Amino acid sequence: MKILMKIGSFFSLVLTIVPSILFFVGDLELSQMKWYMGTGMVLWFVTAPFWINKSSKSEQV
Repeated sequence: MKILMKIGSFFSLVLTIVPSILFFVGDLELSQMKWYMGTGMVLWFVTAPFWINKSSKSEQV
């Protein structure tokens, strides 16, 4: 499950970075960029807390 959350977090970071670059280059319109970046932000806040700063069971000795 932790691996899936990391993959989802990586995908959400891609959704927040790539649209701004595509908008800068001129391949994406403003409304599309806002939609993609907003979706990426929501996905990040949903997936990241489940794996960031969580100690593993072996560290809880």
